[in-house]
This record gives sequence, C-alpha cells and structure tokens, in this order.
Amino acid sequence: MSIDSYGTRSMQNPRHYAISTGRRLLCAVRLRIGFGSATEERCVHRAAIHFSRNKKHETNVSALFKPVQVQANIDDEDVGSELVGKLEKSELLKILNKFAQRREIKALCSENGLDSYLQQQAFGSFRRFCIEAENLPVDVHIIFSDIMQGAGHIDDIFPYFLRHAKTVFPHLDCMDDLKKISDLRQPANWYTNARAITRKIVFHAGPTNSGKTYHAMERYLGAKTGVYCGPLKLLATEVYNKANERGTPCDLVTGEERKFGISENSPANHVACTVEMTSVNTPYEVAVIDEIQQMRDPQRGWAWTRAFLGLIADEVHVCGEAGALELLEKICETTGETVEVRRYDRLTELTVESSALGSLDNVMPGDCIVCFSKHDIYTVSREIEARGKEVAVIYGGLPPGTKLAQAAKFNDPENSCKVMVATDAIGMGLNLSIRRIIFYSLVKPTMNERGEREIDTISVSSALQIAGRAGRYRTQWEHGYVTAFKSEDLQTLQRILNQTPEPLKQAGLHPTADQIELYAYHLPNSTLSNLMDIFVNLCTVDDSLYFMCNIEDFKFLAEMIQHVPLPLRARYVFCCAPINRKMPFVCSMFLKIARQYSRNEPITFDFIKRNCGWPFKLPKTILDLVHLESVFDVMDLYLWLSYRFMDLFPEAANVREAQKELDEIIQQGVFQITRLLKNTEAGQDGEIPNYTMRRVTQIKEPRLPSSSRGRLTERLLAQGLLTPGMLSELRKEWDAQHHSQPQAASSLKDSQEYNTDSDDDDNCSANSKKTRRKRRK
Repeated sequence: MSIDSYGTRSMQNPRHYAISTGRRLLCAVRLRIGFGSATEERCVHRAAIHFSRNKKHETNVSALFKPVQVQANIDDEDVGSELVGKLEKSELLKILNKFAQRREIKALCSENGLDSYLQQQAFGSFRRFCIEAENLPVDVHIIFSDIMQGAGHIDDIFPYFLRHAKTVFPHLDCMDDLKKISDLRQPANWYTNARAITRKIVFHAGPTNSGKTYHAMERYLGAKTGVYCGPLKLLATEVYNKANERGTPCDLVTGEERKFGISENSPANHVACTVEMTSVNTPYEVAVIDEIQQMRDPQRGWAWTRAFLGLIADEVHVCGEAGALELLEKICETTGETVEVRRYDRLTELTVESSALGSLDNVMPGDCIVCFSKHDIYTVSREIEARGKEVAVIYGGLPPGTKLAQAAKFNDPENSCKVMVATDAIGMGLNLSIRRIIFYSLVKPTMNERGEREIDTISVSSALQIAGRAGRYRTQWEHGYVTAFKSEDLQTLQRILNQTPEPLKQAGLHPTADQIELYAYHLPNSTLSNLMDIFVNLCTVDDSLYFMCNIEDFKFLAEMIQHVPLPLRARYVFCCAPINRKMPFVCSMFLKIARQYSRNEPITFDFIKRNCGWPFKLPKTILDLVHLESVFDVMDLYLWLSYRFMDLFPEAANVREAQKELDEIIQQGVFQITRLLKNTEAGQDGEIPNYTMRRVTQIKEPRLPSSSRGRLTERLLAQGLLTPGMLSELRKEWDAQHHSQPQAASSLKDSQEYNTDSDDDDNCSANSKKTRRKRRK
C-alpha cells in the first residue's frame, strides 16, 4: 500500500517493522504509566457518556477554557533524528491533517471529553507544535517515522495527541474535581457550627410601618449578646446609636467603618453590622436579619442567604415581606429547623388617591416625589423651586451624611423646606415624615440576574415599599397618601398597590474565595475573571431554592486589574470592593490603588490628596458635584481596603476626617442644586448639560422612521433612552409644532441626550462629548 494512505500497516520491510514495533511498545509502556490503567480508561469512557448527554451545556462551557501555550521541545540533541532520520515537514503536515479528519479519532476525542470546540483548538495546537518544533520528543518523532515508512497506523498518534491536549486544556484531567468544588446544591452544610445547634427561627412578616422590626429589635436589645444585620450603613448606624443611647453597649461594623460601644480593646456583646459583614463564626443569643426579602437580589442576595444559613445564634429573627415565608420554610427543611411566624398589620392608614397630581403646581407640604433617574430628580427639583418652594433632594449616590442632613431638613417642622424629591433610595434606611408619595414615573432601569439592563414597570414589592413610606407612625403625618404624577399611570399604580408582594422563589449564592482558590490550583493559567466564568457555568445549584448571583461587577474589576501582579487572594478581595463600575473616576483610582499595592508601597493620605485634587472647593456646577461624589466613593474604597490590608493602608483616620469635610461640602452643594443646574447650562451655551449623559455611548442610536413614531417610542423606552416624563414633554412639543416631522425628529434627537439610568449612576462628561461628536458626524 502506498505511503500516502497511512491507513494500514505495511510488511514490505519486516526488519524495520519489528524494530519500529519494539520502539512503539517501549513508548506505549511509557505512555501507559502516564495515561493510567484500563479501569481508569473505562472511567474516562463513562465520563464521556455523561459528557455527551450534557453536550449542549458542556459546549457552552468549553469555550470558557483558554488553551495553554505549549513550549516547544528544548532538547539540544535531536535523538529522534539520530535514531530514525529526519522527518519531512510536508509529509508530516499531510499526516496531521489526515489524522484530524478521521471520524474514528473524533469519536475517541469525544469519549475523552473533547467536544468539537476543544478538538479544533487541540488539533491546531498539536499541528503547530509538531511543525514548528525543531526537535520533536523522541517518542513522537519515532511514531511519525513509523507511519511515514508504512510501519505504523495513523491512529497510533492519538495517545500522543491526547497527552498534548491535556497539556493545552488541563481541565480535561480534573473536570470531576472542578464539578465537585462547584457543587452548591447543599449550601446549608457549609456552616457546620450553625448546623451543630438547634436554632429558633422567628419570621416577623409585615408591610412597611407595621412595627415588625421594632419587635425584633426589642428582643435583640434584651438579649445578653446579639447581632443586627441590616441592608444599609444608615440602618446599622441607627441601630448602633439607639442601642448605646438605651444603655446597651453596641459596636458598629460596616465595610468602611468600625465604632465601639465600650472601647477598641473591649468588644461589646452587641453588634450592628451591614449584612455582608456578618460573622458566621461568633456565637450570639439573638440575631436579627432585616429586609430578608433581599435574598432574591441579583447582586447582593448571597449575603442574606449566608447570614440566614450561617449565623450561630440561639434565636434568629428575620424581618421582611410575607412573600419570603414559603422560601424560608423550604430552606429550613434542609437545615432541620422550623419557622415561627409573627404577622403584623400596618399601624397607620394608607390611601391611594383617586386623582393624579397632574402638575407640580399641586405639590403640597409633606409631599415626596419619587423619580427613578437623576435627570428627573434635577428637572423636578428645579421646577418646584421655580415655583418658590424649597426642596430636599435624596438619591443613592449621595454620602450618608448628606442624606441624613436632607432628611432632617425635610422632617423639621420649623424648617421652610416642606417638599422632597427622591429616588427609591428612600425605600429603606431613612426615617421620613412624609404625608404623600407621588410616583413621577412607574418605569425603572433594573439589572436582571444575567447582568442585562432592563427598563420595566416597578415591581409590586418595590412599589409597596416606597408607597409605605407615607404616613409614618407617631409623626405629624400618620395618615399616608399615595398617587401618580401622570393620570395615565394612576390606574396602573392602583392595580400594583392592590396586589400582595410576589412570593420569593430563590435565594442568591456566590462563589467563595476558598472555592476560587481551589479552581486556581487546578487551572493555574486561568485569569480570575475566567475562573469565575467557569465556576458559574459548571456549578450545580438546587434551582428550586437558589440561584447564582450576578458576577458582572466582580468580573469587570477582575479584568481591569488582570495585568497588575497580585496574589490570588488579594486579587479576589480587591474585586469584591463595593464600587460603582459606571463611575470612571472611581474605577481609575481603583486601578491606581491596585498598582500601588502590587508594588508593596503604602497608599497614603498624600496619595489620595494628590490624585483627587485636594483641597476641595464648593461645587459650582452639577459636574463639580458629581466629581465630589466620586471622590467620596474613592475615600470609601480606601477605608474598605484599610480593614483588609491594614499594613498598606495606614492612614484611615486621616482619610475619614477628610471624608467628613467632603460630606459637608457636598451637603452645601445639594442645598443649592438649582443654582448648580443653572450654572451648568449657562456654561454650555444652552446645550443640554453633559452631566445627564450615561450609557448612551453603549447603546446603538435608533433611526427615526418616517411613519412609525409609535414603534420608535417603544424602542426608546425599552432601551432607557427615553422616560415617560420626557415623552410627555415631546408630545407637547409635537402638538405645538403641528406635528412637523423634521421638528419632531430634532426634538427626539435632543431627548436622547438625557440620562435615564438608575439613581446610583454617575455622569461622565468625557463620554458625553464623545457621543455628541459622534452624532454630529
């Protein structure tokens, strides 16, 4: 048979065949040691069957595994050539191509865990390795020589190819271990100390202003030891202050701050903390977990799940919506615990009005207008102040001190400020004396569990939480009212508020540092972002109870500092930092801090001042205010890191003092927010201020059809480029201009300059200018 066929063994040269067979057997013995026993091969085959049954899922995962570059053979002496002669590269390439195309080889690859994607990558790598290497390993050289001489079969290459493939894709040897590490079906078993005791679970279920948290806190304050786990720094600080005022020494623990009820060297028996900082190693008599319905949160839900499963407490009191009960009971079935339910009704009356506000002329003392974008906050507050009424402003990006100052200003009966404009940040964490809640809009940008941005009507839970802030018990406005700004929204709002909160279906989980370290041990060449992706795609979750929280923020930070040399554990901690990735200045400082840390150089207060423009001046425009908010977040980042890397963040005290001063400057800026808006517009010659830009650069600009304005409007609303409030303004313009198509198109183009992102989004002037230049083209 001809040499080109490479398909059968040739007996033309019996002596050469005998010698080469002996060499092959020698190589086979070596390989046998490396590839394992026949029993192991059967295990591999069974794993391959399992692989084929889950082919669709595994195919998606395979693309996540990045091939490892295999170094060429570094032997100076070409032993293979000395034994059997040089190999012709053109003939070698023909053999490799024929080998890669054989159906039997592809079947063997599938049996050993290589799907079509991995086969393609591995074949390409093996081909380059064989063609480009000056000296092939002696056993590989000999097997190719045998095939070229007609004394070997082309399938004999497979063991060597498989060895190479496992070097390129090391997960092939440890897939079972990876799946065991990422088996999250029984998270309750992670917390052995909590499972070792019999805990009493008490669920305080009720709406806002029902007293559910009050009763849980009374039990907490009466216990010998206790921990309060809250969703916000403001709530943890409030509990810390109240406990110490009542004579119960209490410590405060948040990501950025520690305060002591007695002294630093003498920890108090009671702790108030944010839920992420909950200790699952310290025993308590009573633990309180507030806002338990946050277990379903796509980003932070894991922290509530961890606290609920892991707290070592004789009594665990959870407070929240009644919709969480069914899920809590199911989770408790896995821990062998039962749930005692205590239900509460609202203490004050809440009335949904029969008419919408209609106009800002109808705003009354005690009103709070709730918006879901910064642009709406700015627009509404300016229009109200233009009517001669002072306004308090609260949104998520403000420092805690500024929020409290604005709340105090609004709550003070002696203060001239009687109206508030706020985002859904008022839904929890602030005690406000509100007479009426007015929903300026019912659509809100949200992030789903896949990290995708959506614009949708607010949920029943969110609407009830916000509306329930009206009519607080034992305030001047005990009877609360709620309505919509636009008449077309009122019927929808009434329907939403007549429903009960959606039952919770799943609680969030998140990979731990230990799990990711184990992954890194098996996949040492993978990046942290890649390890997280692989973990999430390989993990097994009991989806009747749990879901994997969104990791996009974590991955974003991991990719940002991937080129910075850091130990894996430190890299993981850095990527857990609670920063808003939509704020470019904060992200830039995060990268600078990581670089400084990697050089083992202390991050000093001078470093912060030098990079943040200290000392600060009062803001003159909205852009100035936004920058100061970003600097405040950078200082928060410093303080957060200072509790995790104390040696390289030595000046936390100085940063904290500077942050207090900055908080006061931001407060003064917010007090005169209307003037800042006017200054911003005046400085840009009448253009819509670029502080309102956000994410427009990331969304393809829709074209204006000639006769399909309705469909375009729906697309703009869905993409977040247009809010209902802006749509109403556009309608007025269209009516005033007799529905002139060119003018309407111009108005629509202008409207796209507005920001509709969530209240926590910062504004980036650089992106704004870039977008405007792009549109002019």
